[in-house]
Amino acid sequence: MLGGVFFPYRIDPRFRLLLKPLGVGADDGVTLADDRFTATFGRVSLHTPLTNLTDAHVTTDYQWWKAIGARLSFADDGLTFGTATHGGVCVHFDQRVRKVIGPRDHSALTVTVDDLDGLAEAIADRQRDG
Repeated sequence: MLGGVFFPYRIDPRFRLLLKPLGVGADDGVTLADDRFTATFGRVSLHTPLTNLTDAHVTTDYQWWKAIGARLSFADDGLTFGTATHGGVCVHFDQRVRKVIGPRDHSALTVTVDDLDGLAEAIADRQRDG
C-alpha cells in the first residue's frame, strides 16, 4: 500500500455536542499508511505498525451510551473511539498498544468509521500482502 488510505469517522449529528469538547472533527479517523496504523480522535490518538494488526471485524447495532466517546471496554482492555451507533471495526493487535486512556495497554481498538467494510477489507488485504 503506497502512500496511505484515510477512513473518516461517521459522526452522528445527534452526538456532535458530546464530541465537540473532545475535539473530534471531520479530520479524525483511521489512516493505513505504508507501515503504520493511526487512529485519531480529537486530542487523543493511537499508533502502531501495520505488522502489529492481527485481525479486524465489523460489529453493529451499538447502544449510544456504550459507543460514543473515547472509552474503555468493561470486558477487557479494549478501547473505543466512537462517533456513531451504526457499527464499528474492531482491530486486534499482536502486541498490546501503549495505553491511550485507562490503566492498561490495549489489545484492541474499535473505531466507528463511515466505511466499516472498507476498513476491514483494507486490513485483510494488508495481511494477505504481507
